[in-house]
Amino acid sequence: MPSPPAPPPASTGPVLRDIHLPPAPPWWPPAPGWWLLAALVLLGCIALAWLWRRQRRLQQRRRQWLDELEHHAQRHVRDGDDAELAAALQQLLRRVARIHDGAATQQRGAAWHATLARVPVQPATLTRLVALESAMYRPRGALDAPAVLAAARAWLHAAARPRAWKRVASEPEHV
Repeated sequence: MPSPPAPPPASTGPVLRDIHLPPAPPWWPPAPGWWLLAALVLLGCIALAWLWRRQRRLQQRRRQWLDELEHHAQRHVRDGDDAELAAALQQLLRRVARIHDGAATQQRGAAWHATLARVPVQPATLTRLVALESAMYRPRGALDAPAVLAAARAWLHAAARPRAWKRVASEPEHV
């Protein structure tokens, strides 16, 4: 008997290639999230640099004022002239106050007291500083120099911080 025909060879189908993975993502250009993060870091660095520079300027300004105050104190120790000390301190305080109130150089009496009072200091400190206005014209020995110098030092320390100044009711917010 004839043998049955041999089964046809199993069809293996088309020849397939192995799986191809996509290429690795390029490192440039970065995804939008990285751009946003870089922009935020850059803005943060700029803000920190601005704040550092501002703080440094304020410290330098405070140091200048206190150095000038010490110069006047040393000159008073050497000369003993109360009127000269009172005039020099009055001039220094007015220059500092002029930064926040342009009319500070021409104020007298209650207006000058109000300008000095915009800086939060003790009432006794304000009283000593307001007394400088008339101490310039008094005879020698009428000024308590150590107390006045301490009051001026306290006021200058507080005045060196721009946010320490109280706003005047008529002053706009952006000043």
